[in-house]
Amino acid sequence: MGSTSVNVEPCEGIQPEDGKGTIRVIVADTQAIFRAGLRKIFALEDDIRVVGQAESLDQTVAAMQKFSADIVILEAALSPNPSDAISDLLRQNTNCRLVVVLQEPDQEMTLDLFRRGAHGVVSREIEPEMLVECLRKVAQGEPWLDSRAVGWVMQAYRTQGLRPAGSRPKVSLTPKESLIVSCVTQGMKNKEIALRVGTTEQVVKNYLRKVYDKLGVADRLELALYCLSHRVVEGVGQAKPAQPAQPTNGHAPAAPEKPNAAAAAASGSRS
Repeated sequence: MGSTSVNVEPCEGIQPEDGKGTIRVIVADTQAIFRAGLRKIFALEDDIRVVGQAESLDQTVAAMQKFSADIVILEAALSPNPSDAISDLLRQNTNCRLVVVLQEPDQEMTLDLFRRGAHGVVSREIEPEMLVECLRKVAQGEPWLDSRAVGWVMQAYRTQGLRPAGSRPKVSLTPKESLIVSCVTQGMKNKEIALRVGTTEQVVKNYLRKVYDKLGVADRLELALYCLSHRVVEGVGQAKPAQPAQPTNGHAPAAPEKPNAAAAAASGSRS
């Protein structure tokens, strides 16, 4: 991605300082009508602000450098190789999350984009309210998968489970890494993990980044699927849940159903 002269467009009507919790978005798409449509949709939401727009990959790079954005909505067609483009953009902008727009659903492309680090993949035909929900989930650090993509991921997991056990090299995790990974497979959030392990959320995030690098996964969903397939945390003691408060009506509360690890990791992305 070269450093050519580009015309990066800011969006009118944005205040210099948005309120705390506002999701700042860059819309990168070749179609002006699509960019305009998204601006109108997001203008109705109090917590989403479009701060910039771009119509080429070079403009997208420049916009990410110029504007402080939380999420970039990126049309896959901006690059002849969207997967490589995702890797490059995330390497240059580690604090920004990417939601990729496909012209139509594509199983192979969706799986590859997630492997490369995309935080969400949507079709151009996505309903406005679903796109808004997608941005909110991604802004919270959760991957976004629609029901069809969840099916693709699970199929990829089942296919991976049929491979010989020695087809992927063994990876050794430290006791602390194994405990944190075990918590992730139980569907726990970083804040809950920090309380159980006796550390801070930032330390948990640091450990997870190291684990992602070790195992070659991109996010919590891939981590859960990898652990299920390769039995990474077998034998690791499960974190004991906090004891519920005693009921005042004399009846014991029903025990919550224990989620499947992969379902727990993906639960935030299918609401």
